[in-house]
Amino acid sequence: MQLHHKRYDHTSLGANGPPLVILHGLLGASGNWHTLSRSRFNAHFTVYAVDQRNHGRSPHDETFDYPTLADDLLDYLDAQDIDTCTLLGHSMGGKTAMFFALAYPERVDQLIVVDIAPKRYDPRHHRLFEALLALDLTAIRSRADADAALAASVPDVGERQFLLKNLKSDGQGGYGWLMNLHGLWAAYPNINAAPDLGQTYDGPTLFVRGGQSTYVADDDMDLITYLFPEAQLFTIDAAGHWVHAAAPNAFADAVLDFATAV
Repeated sequence: MQLHHKRYDHTSLGANGPPLVILHGLLGASGNWHTLSRSRFNAHFTVYAVDQRNHGRSPHDETFDYPTLADDLLDYLDAQDIDTCTLLGHSMGGKTAMFFALAYPERVDQLIVVDIAPKRYDPRHHRLFEALLALDLTAIRSRADADAALAASVPDVGERQFLLKNLKSDGQGGYGWLMNLHGLWAAYPNINAAPDLGQTYDGPTLFVRGGQSTYVADDDMDLITYLFPEAQLFTIDAAGHWVHAAAPNAFADAVLDFATAV
């Protein structure tokens, strides 16, 4: 599968900078990482922000689980002639990144996992899926229409704006979804699964969590260090689950301090 991506060239080395590959979370897309990629990360890396399958502008497919997403990433790295990379993933993308590092450790120089642990999660997104699936796209004629229609079921403005980044015009006055909404809902149990292969990744690893998030608990460090023996944990107190959006400079500082350490 040919994944869509956006490349941000290194500010002095262009496409020859050390590669940083970024994987977004559930219902997200590569564009979620645009600001940090062009304003902070590309001073040190050539950045590749990737749309995972069923998200953004990448192809849709009924199969959606972490082994498949990891194989998509392997094919992507091969297509981009990237032998090894620093790999960063947020939430669902963090699970893909963990699975990939466990399956193909020789392709990962450093691993950065953002606000997710290598465990099975109880369902947390039913409310969002139900709101999106209930939205009557045939009645939508603008983003403002969609925003108003979602307001009752998704009252948080920032959350609605995040979701509505998936809305696309059909060029004829109507709207559809960039993401494969029904396919993701069908695969939701796979998304909550643990990315555990029964082996370890022994390379440098950083886990970043939001201090206001409940996704990574202190007790999770036993499992994290079992699978990723070199793992460090960094907490950004002022952030929730979308750490990079809530505290972008603190997040970028933590990532770059780790990833550029000599």
